[in-house]
Amino acid sequence: MQEKHIIGIDLGATNIRGGLVTGKEITNTHAKPIRSKGTVEEVLQDIFDITDLLVNENVAGIGIGVPSVVNLAEGIVYDVQHIPSWKEVPLKKRMEERYHLPVFVNNDANCFALGEYYFGKGIGSDHMIGLTLGTGIGAGVIINRHLYAGPNCGAGEFGMVDYLDHNYEYYGSGQFFSNVYQTDGQVVFERAQAGDPQALQWYAELGTHLGNTVKLILYAYDPPLIVFGGSVRHAYPYFQETMWERINTFAFTKSLPGLRIELSELQNSGILGAAGLYYDAVK
Repeated sequence: MQEKHIIGIDLGATNIRGGLVTGKEITNTHAKPIRSKGTVEEVLQDIFDITDLLVNENVAGIGIGVPSVVNLAEGIVYDVQHIPSWKEVPLKKRMEERYHLPVFVNNDANCFALGEYYFGKGIGSDHMIGLTLGTGIGAGVIINRHLYAGPNCGAGEFGMVDYLDHNYEYYGSGQFFSNVYQTDGQVVFERAQAGDPQALQWYAELGTHLGNTVKLILYAYDPPLIVFGGSVRHAYPYFQETMWERINTFAFTKSLPGLRIELSELQNSGILGAAGLYYDAVK
């Protein structure tokens, strides 16, 4: 019997990507620009166009990751980032009506965590956090080998927690450089690569804030594994020392020897994570 395929769809701000996932492998990937300024129906058609290229008689289900809040029970997405027309879209219903397959919708940070759990650094873990560090902070929480997103898809929003005079995202993501020093993060990264002392000092400050973010996660969930994703992870050598200095002040010292912080190396993580929604639902 031929192994079943899962379609994974990664809906981004400017592009949509999809692929067939079979076991641990991705095949037949496709991508296209999305009409982010288009109507609800135009953006839906962009998703249909990609899915039409992938669907076949051996597909068992479809997973879709979106940059938004999701009503998980009904698969309704709200206020999708950078797609103004998508205020409230019954994505699951529309996809199931068209393809007559089970469809699972969740936000992109939760998909990242599932991607790592099933295909990346989280393989074999019972509990883990996938933490995306880019222009913001996002997270997905895996507990007892399942994604925990909360009834309103709000679990793991550590970046929104109050911190200093703003929140953790303000200081602990790529926003830090523009928020505090009015400087582009990519420029700071390039300067740090060249050994610029000021840039290295700014990364040391970022590390302190990220260490406090990790401590917040440890107090909330006590995970043995946190996997960093997002563009900021590439600068890990520049902030790891001060980050760990803060982590090592965690009150429950017995938790620290077993704590692993890993950097994602997963290719096509958005597609794999979206497919992981199916595996998480049916296992």
